[in-house]
Amino acid sequence: MREFYSKSKDEIMGYFDTSEQGLKVKDLEKLREEYGSNELNSKEKKGAFIVFLEQFKDFLVIILLVAAAISFISGNKESTIVILAVITMNAILGTVQHMKAEKSLESLKKMSSPKAKVIRDGQKQEIDSSELLPGDIVLIEAGDVVPSDARILESYSLMVNESSLTGESESVEKISEVLDEGNLTVGDQKNMVFSGSLVTYGRAKLVVTSIGMKTELGKIAALLDETEDATTPLQKSLEKFGHKLSIAIIVLCIVVFFMSIARGINILDSLMFAVALAVAAIPEALGSIVTIVLAIGTQKMAKENAIIKKLHSVESLGCVSVICSDKTGTLTQNKMTVKNLFVDGKVVDAESIKIDSKIEMGLLRAAILCSDAVNVNGQEIGDPTEIALVNIGHKYNMIETEVRKEYLRLKELPFDSDRKMMSTLNRIEERDYLITKGAPDIIIDKAKYILREDGEIELVETKDIEDIKRANVKFAESGLRVLAFGMKEIGVDRELEFEDENEFIFIGLISMIDPPREESKVAVQNCIRAGIKPVMITGDYKVTAKAIAKEIGIYKDGDETLNGAEVEQMTDEELLQHVERISVYARVSPEHKIRIVSAWQKLGKICAMTGDGVNDAPALKKADVGIAMGITGTEVSKDAASMILTDDNFSTIVKSVVTGRNLYANIKNSIRFLLSGNTAGILAVFYASLMGLPVIFAPVHLLFINLLTDSLPAIAIGMEPSQGNVLDEKPREAGAPLLDKQLSSRILMEGALIAIVTMIAFYLGFVKGDAGLGSTMAFSTLCLGRLFHGFNCRGNGSILRLGLTKNMFSVYAFLLGTAFLYSVLIIPAFHDMFAVSDLTLMNFLEMTVLAFVPTLIIQILKFIKYDR
Repeated sequence: MREFYSKSKDEIMGYFDTSEQGLKVKDLEKLREEYGSNELNSKEKKGAFIVFLEQFKDFLVIILLVAAAISFISGNKESTIVILAVITMNAILGTVQHMKAEKSLESLKKMSSPKAKVIRDGQKQEIDSSELLPGDIVLIEAGDVVPSDARILESYSLMVNESSLTGESESVEKISEVLDEGNLTVGDQKNMVFSGSLVTYGRAKLVVTSIGMKTELGKIAALLDETEDATTPLQKSLEKFGHKLSIAIIVLCIVVFFMSIARGINILDSLMFAVALAVAAIPEALGSIVTIVLAIGTQKMAKENAIIKKLHSVESLGCVSVICSDKTGTLTQNKMTVKNLFVDGKVVDAESIKIDSKIEMGLLRAAILCSDAVNVNGQEIGDPTEIALVNIGHKYNMIETEVRKEYLRLKELPFDSDRKMMSTLNRIEERDYLITKGAPDIIIDKAKYILREDGEIELVETKDIEDIKRANVKFAESGLRVLAFGMKEIGVDRELEFEDENEFIFIGLISMIDPPREESKVAVQNCIRAGIKPVMITGDYKVTAKAIAKEIGIYKDGDETLNGAEVEQMTDEELLQHVERISVYARVSPEHKIRIVSAWQKLGKICAMTGDGVNDAPALKKADVGIAMGITGTEVSKDAASMILTDDNFSTIVKSVVTGRNLYANIKNSIRFLLSGNTAGILAVFYASLMGLPVIFAPVHLLFINLLTDSLPAIAIGMEPSQGNVLDEKPREAGAPLLDKQLSSRILMEGALIAIVTMIAFYLGFVKGDAGLGSTMAFSTLCLGRLFHGFNCRGNGSILRLGLTKNMFSVYAFLLGTAFLYSVLIIPAFHDMFAVSDLTLMNFLEMTVLAFVPTLIIQILKFIKYDR
């Protein structure tokens, strides 16, 4: 059966073989086998072993495996063991980080375990919503999350917020009658409720029609598989870099191999030369260091309320140039707040209400009596607008439970969208008064009297009406939501009718707004300072959205504001022409969000998108960085996103951008450190091959440097604190290469300096007729020289400007690396394992001085260029 909204209650009950008494317990097992559980399917996650194996797909890893095989064949078992140990360590690191990210997501999913109130065998009971079955009779009330798609059997003023599905922020009034029209959209199916929606008002009895993946929520979740994840700029850069480096290594190794054979060296020794060159060229620790640096970044961001699902998204944030943010809850507090009162011709600020004013306190009393929301011990239940009315009462010691107990509600006329009013009949000082709240234009038209400041009631005059309308327009233009309140005395003991809602005594207006978060304005200013364009995308009305955007600095004079209907009428080409000038989008649909993201991406911009609803999920997946809300977000939006805000706060995104930019700078500096050191090794090996010298490094030397002593400074560089000017830089271009000309020339120059002193050290030992001593001198000088070089790569400035103690990790890395090196050189037990010879005190002195020379030269150049 389809189109449940067009079927009668009896037809649906018959179809599911259920009744008002609910499903029979004896039938549950059979039904569960037929329908399954009320849960969304998630993609089958890769096991740890599969993730581990995937770490070996990298081409550089394959080259290392070949090098390990050649080392094994040539009898260098130590080198083989070290190479394989390194590759395995990198794979384990990558696997652990992947599994940690998965666990973070699972912990978020467990944050909410919804329950459902059902009737089974005539008994009311509470069960996990995952156990619901089609045909179950469910009871819902204000504050509940709808647990499945269901047809409404009985509705008692039910209003539901379906923004998670439709993007519509206003609650929808629900009915139980049959709808005869065909092909109705979700938003028009007024007698249906849908999984994931929030009940904001009233209560209802339902019969479940669809569960799990058959719900509207499940259908959108299934569509997500069609949208591919975006590859991050760092992933693209590292991939390009890896390919280019691999080709260069292969070419170099082939050249060296044939040069060695041409000089009469046997094939096995020639292969060893080539292996030494390959090991010198490959930055074995690069993958693990990038992973470790990004992992450190994710831990830092987790403390700042941002959980990263996809590791490389940390770096993507660093080059974001556009942030498309939802308004409600992200830029604003997601909490309606009373801003002004209007009584007897004057505007009263909500912070300045006088307790001794009869009219001001009378308006607050009327607002509380003509509402159903409650706030008990901070637990707020009800429509957000009514909660705002209750909360302003609390501020002036007017507690709703006490007020409603003192002025008893006798009867009510519930709100409906046709009348745009709600009325309650209350006993006030032995008299029965009808209190009505509603749309200002309706209440104004029905007002005959007006309440004055002193409590007197007078006939309303034309000037009063003009003042009220003027105040209403001013509030509306400021993006405020306005309610009007009226009252009249009603005769005792008679039925209340809609016709009674006229000839009111006008009490006043109350304006309210979902105010911006205090930190949003600063966060937006920081965005603009960082060269990032903030864009507001909301389901709210244009006037309200524009007012908030203007207040926090997103909307500037000259910017454009569009609503969904206007976006709909634009072609993709027209949108592309306007998108850079549009700061606010109002009343937009999920399809519009995808078009907006696509337009920015076509302009070459890295786009971040926030969202919380199921309808946001496709756009979150389409964006370069999808950011889901941890508090208000649906599970589907969290699954689609690459980052989750646990505080739903825009300023957290800006903090993450700072972290991302700093991490990218640190990763680039780490790569500079690794490649300049490796360049020194390549140049030294290539020079030795060209000049017909013995192999100056055993593969184990280079692996010791690349993996043990180099890894520590590289990780320390990755932990360098921000220099404080990160937000003054513009976002880098998405296609910007990891190795630009400036960085490449730096790497070559610094590598050449270290290579020169390394070869000098080799000759100091070799001239004495000892190739082993020359090799040991070259190895120790290269190793120590690269350890010193770690201080050069912390940033652009000299060590005087950066400060030696601002990153103590770099000091510890240097000391620990030096300790490793000297242990190998001094302790005899390590000599055979690492192929080193005994050194004299003079050798140690020569090696230390030579190793420090490149750093001294680089520091002098840095001081001249950056510090003066």
